[in-house]
Amino acid sequence: MLVGRVIERVETTKDSYFFLTKPDALKRRLTGRSVRELNRIGKYLLAELDDGDRLLLHLGMTGQLFSSAVTSVRLFSAKTRGSLQPEELREFKADEHTHLRLHFADGGPAVLFRDVRKFGKVALIRAGKADPRLDKLGVDALAADGDTLFSAARARKIPIKSLLLDQGVIAGIGNIYADEALFLAKVRPTRSARRVNARECQAIVAAAQRVMKRSIETGGSSISDYVTPDGSDGGYQNERKVYARKGLPCLVCKTPIRRVVIATRSTHFCPECQV
Repeated sequence: MLVGRVIERVETTKDSYFFLTKPDALKRRLTGRSVRELNRIGKYLLAELDDGDRLLLHLGMTGQLFSSAVTSVRLFSAKTRGSLQPEELREFKADEHTHLRLHFADGGPAVLFRDVRKFGKVALIRAGKADPRLDKLGVDALAADGDTLFSAARARKIPIKSLLLDQGVIAGIGNIYADEALFLAKVRPTRSARRVNARECQAIVAAAQRVMKRSIETGGSSISDYVTPDGSDGGYQNERKVYARKGLPCLVCKTPIRRVVIATRSTHFCPECQV
């Protein structure tokens, strides 16, 4: 969708907090560039350009990165979704929420970055330059181990769920996957981090990696807004054990799943399996 293609034209919405690099600068510096490869650091996607610059993309909570040729019910408003029939789906047309549009010299589909709530971010990092957002990240979740979490947890009174979401400790774990990992590790998300022992930290990190790798295999979690680049839904939402299952029976012990709020984040757990 991106690699090997030459950017011919860049379109944006007006300047806003979505743009860490101003729209005019993006248009000027991206035009004529080609994408050499894609990398990921935590939750950040990095498109490496042929001049050494890096295009940084962060989807945030509601961002959508996809081809202009796709169709998906999730690209419509929640109100419209309920009234659409499958045969009424049509190729997406960029709207006021489509903040970045990359058009290519090969004439193929454009790449669109859409975000209704503007929690996503886009920036262009100069060749050889550091970026404070990347510099403050902890070890990537897929490369972490239990010692990383245990070292951070030993002196912290905050809930273990909050620590797991701290991108400066371990980068890449989001809300859904934190809940799922803590369930698999049998650790209650409200427990104080300093009361989680080394063995449990090992189990939590191993579970997080297991969950995230499975989510990658299934295309991610499409619960509300998320779509894959080809417009299809992810499949991991069909495998979740606790997240968004408030009141439903635990798949292990049948106890109703509980929901609490931890640091503004919706959190789900089994009161019987997790201690």
